[in-house]
Amino acid sequence: MRTISFSKFVVLFLGIGLVSCSSDDNGSTTDSLNVPETYEFNRNNQSTVDFSGQSNRLLMLTEIGNYIKNQGVAGNVVDVTVLNNMYANENNPFSTTEMNTSGKELKDKTAASRDYFVNLGGGGSNLEQAEVRAFFESQFSDANAASQGNNAAANVAGKYQDGTSIRLFAANGLEPQQVLLKGLMGACFMDQIVNNYLSTAVLDEANNKINNSNKLLESGKNYTKMEHLWDEAYGYIYGADGGKFWDSYINQVNADVDFNTVKAEIELAFRKGRAAIVANNYTVRDEQIAIIKTKLALVPAVRAVFYLKEGKAKLITDNGAKAFHALSEAYGFIMALRYTNNPSTNAPYFSKTEVNAILSDLTAGTNGLWDVDYLNTKLDELATTIATRFNFTVAQAEIVN
Repeated sequence: MRTISFSKFVVLFLGIGLVSCSSDDNGSTTDSLNVPETYEFNRNNQSTVDFSGQSNRLLMLTEIGNYIKNQGVAGNVVDVTVLNNMYANENNPFSTTEMNTSGKELKDKTAASRDYFVNLGGGGSNLEQAEVRAFFESQFSDANAASQGNNAAANVAGKYQDGTSIRLFAANGLEPQQVLLKGLMGACFMDQIVNNYLSTAVLDEANNKINNSNKLLESGKNYTKMEHLWDEAYGYIYGADGGKFWDSYINQVNADVDFNTVKAEIELAFRKGRAAIVANNYTVRDEQIAIIKTKLALVPAVRAVFYLKEGKAKLITDNGAKAFHALSEAYGFIMALRYTNNPSTNAPYFSKTEVNAILSDLTAGTNGLWDVDYLNTKLDELATTIATRFNFTVAQAEIVN
């Protein structure tokens, strides 16, 4: 009979143990994950994916933007009450019964994440939440003032004919529609994605991890709570047909040869993280969270720099007014930087104070954006500040292929 020495037995035992650990549900290996090619997950031959609330909010913001734009084109006054109703989803303001009766709204999800505004991390506070919501509501009033029939001029809110488009500018030159769209992409959608639904404090609260591991489904649903939370994060990017908001701008950044992996990296991380939740592999899940937070934060940074430079190039036309659309987009994307999440610190890449300083600098000229001489010396500085924080160059953000 062949015998095995005690020392060899120990080595053999440890080797078996190491093999077992490498495929443990909480290990970092992805060998056992079933990662689909598209974001499709099923249980008992039925989909487990649901992000209808996020789809509704994407469509709500679309209608807010279209309402302001269409009122301007038609020469009608923008009604502040209509916009307030849209923001809070009151008095059936939307075009579909589904949106009006969804119980969803944009206002209560603005600056409302668990990590920043409930747990008060990332520099957040209840006061800031109120200030942010009031700021967006002030844009309704600015849009109303711009739609009253005046032509836009320095310190005069009004209309501006930009090619075939009619744009509404506030007295300082900012375009309320663009500030609302890009700003709410950050304060609502970005904040909810990275600081709420992808927060481990949310994903793992109460018995979520135990229930997910045991596949205890939500009442009347085909998904666990953790699966659904992950889907809701996904829905704030991909929840509407036609590629809206972050989905659209991820594609635009990805079109730049210097950032042409960002789309695939974000999409794969969402699919792999969801597969990891199904497999109870929370280590891999958390690795994907870090990827999504890092890559998604890059999008507003690159687009902010792009629009700052595009705006500067157009300052020579119409006393600078040709540039205001791009600069307003930049303004909104800069706002969004405050809601990013650096996974190394669980704080934004730019703090509230830093973002406010950049925004203040952008509009600090006489009569705001109308001060072309001021902007000519300031825009490069602001673009460099943003690009440097994210370790890319201004030139990389300018060139789109």
